[in-house]
Amino acid sequence: MNGITVCLLALCCCLSETQAQENNQDQKACCLSNPGCLMKELVSIGEKLGTMVEKQGTMGDNLRLMETRLQTSEKEVEELKKIIDGQPKVAFSVALRESGSGDTGPFTTNTPLQYKKVFSNTDNCYNPATGIFSATVKGMYYFRFSMMNNLKEHPNSVVCLIKNGQRLASVWDTNGPDANDSGSNAAVIPLEVGDQVYVELQANRLIFDDTMFYNTFSGFLLFTM
Repeated sequence: MNGITVCLLALCCCLSETQAQENNQDQKACCLSNPGCLMKELVSIGEKLGTMVEKQGTMGDNLRLMETRLQTSEKEVEELKKIIDGQPKVAFSVALRESGSGDTGPFTTNTPLQYKKVFSNTDNCYNPATGIFSATVKGMYYFRFSMMNNLKEHPNSVVCLIKNGQRLASVWDTNGPDANDSGSNAAVIPLEVGDQVYVELQANRLIFDDTMFYNTFSGFLLFTM
């Protein structure tokens, strides 16, 4: 059987070689006729096949690594979308009166203003029945408020932005012979869940408003913390 195999291999070599390669053919034929030489050739072929298999394995590992990285990237993109889509949305903007005109105040004590005209109230953190904004998300917030003074001979208006009973910023107009002055103020503050923010009319003061909405109170979440 070995002799037949050797002959077939020699014949194939002879058919595939040109006349210019006769010497090489003779060497191959000599090698094929030698079992030891043939074994070396087979071992060499086996080593080459092993190298090819190893390279294929490396390519397969690289391909799997790329697939893993792609899956990781896709997960990160999905997580980023969830973060963006899941970002809390808190914002409100209100004015003092829904209709009519007139003074609000004076009161004998400092009193939170109840802004009844609601332009927007995303997440319903502002309560028009009390005038109080209650934080449902821990974060940094922006608040702005404005004031219009009364129609008396001498203005007498003071309003303050309050956080949990603590005065943060104020707008006032109590001196001078003119009337109908207005002003505004703002603050950026951190809030914990449950913190309350509102605008307070100071005792014995009053403000004026009508459907032009001079007195407003607005706020929104800048970012969570």
